[in-house]
Amino acid sequence: MRKLQWIIGGLIAVVLLTAAAGFVVVWKYASQETVPDGVTAGKLQIGGMYIDDAIALLEKYEKALEKRSITVKANQTTEDSRSWIVSELGYQAEFAGAREALLQLKKGSLLERARYRNQFQNHYSLSQSWERQAFETALRKQWSWVENNAPQNAMREINRQDKVVYTPHTDAYRLNLSELVKEADQWIILKENQVGVDITGDRLALVAELSISTIHPDITLEKLKEEGIERLIMSFSTDFSTSAEGRSHNVSVTADTLNDWYLKPDEVFSYSELIAKAEKEHDYREAPVILNGKFVPGIGGGICQVSSTLYQAVLRAGLGIEERRNHSLPVAYLPLGQDATYATDAIDFKFRNTTGKSLLIRTSVDNKKLTIKLFGTMPSNESYEIESVTLDTISPKTQQSVNPALPVGKTVVAEKGKPGYIVETYRTHLRDGKVVTRERVSKDTYRAQPTVIETGPASLKETPSPQATPPSPGDSLVEDGL
Repeated sequence: MRKLQWIIGGLIAVVLLTAAAGFVVVWKYASQETVPDGVTAGKLQIGGMYIDDAIALLEKYEKALEKRSITVKANQTTEDSRSWIVSELGYQAEFAGAREALLQLKKGSLLERARYRNQFQNHYSLSQSWERQAFETALRKQWSWVENNAPQNAMREINRQDKVVYTPHTDAYRLNLSELVKEADQWIILKENQVGVDITGDRLALVAELSISTIHPDITLEKLKEEGIERLIMSFSTDFSTSAEGRSHNVSVTADTLNDWYLKPDEVFSYSELIAKAEKEHDYREAPVILNGKFVPGIGGGICQVSSTLYQAVLRAGLGIEERRNHSLPVAYLPLGQDATYATDAIDFKFRNTTGKSLLIRTSVDNKKLTIKLFGTMPSNESYEIESVTLDTISPKTQQSVNPALPVGKTVVAEKGKPGYIVETYRTHLRDGKVVTRERVSKDTYRAQPTVIETGPASLKETPSPQATPPSPGDSLVEDGL
């Protein structure tokens, strides 16, 4: 019996000793102040470290990431730069749950701590975020002046001294942020294999370039100058001081429509296009026109003074004449052979811009003096002379008619005849004062105006009158003024 008691007692002692030993093991395991072996945060090996040291290391690493900087430099137009700490841009980094998990190793009962330690997570990832919009806002604020302007076209002006003056264009600038924000995003958010690597060099600071693109206006100074409107190449004036109000009005509004007319290289100018435009913008008034070889009242008289003045400038600039006809009767404001008439849907005046560059036509009317100026490109050592030669003079014929209002036997000269002319006009091209070419540009015929004799009825019976001159083809054509 005593022996059995000893056996039982021994067993109990063994159990108690085993339990005590197990308790000691559990206590030692649960009471450890280090991180379980093999635990990592990114590439940081925190297993085996004291818990507080591990927490401190993680916090130090997180704050180091938040203290990184981004420096941005503009790529042009300005040499300034700006730096930001990434935390200013909303950057946050945290080993999510690691701190709480590490602190939990110290909490709870021995059994709970032992169980928690035994099941402890062996890896923690870095959670990161930042505000891309905050970065864009900061960039736009720093370089706010860049996008506060619009491109301005270059301008060309002609001053009172007929000098061509250019105003340079103004470029605008725009921030190209997308690539920069993308670059910053790829740098600021560490990849998994970068977490825990020493933060030095380019991992500590990003130096990036802000691309500022240049926006040119549609019309740059270079483009404008390439057009070739370099200087005044020809000017010609005619006078209409004797014209009545209607004709003066017609000359003025036609000249106003012609002002600033622009021709590209090799472009053909058509006077009919000008008149069509003028008729839309203005009302022509009554003034003398030519019909059947006579001056009669009509609408638009005077517009041919503009075409003739323009013709004079065009001739002297050496431009190519595509279509041109003289008036049927001589005009008072220009020499014979040097005028250009116009008739709606019948006669046009056309010339080609043969300068190789653009051509600009400017007009002015001052004290009933019309001036047309051509601006473009023409060698300064070249010029043109115009000469008209009268080949023949056409004597006026006589026409008789009965005027019942005249006394019997009375004969009067109702209209005094005027001679006609056949004229050739030549253009001589000079270079450095020497003749290069001489060409005939036209051969014109101006009709003679007949002498009109009126007689009383009795005189007509006694003396048969000669037949009146039959109308020529085209007599019904109305030339729109002189």
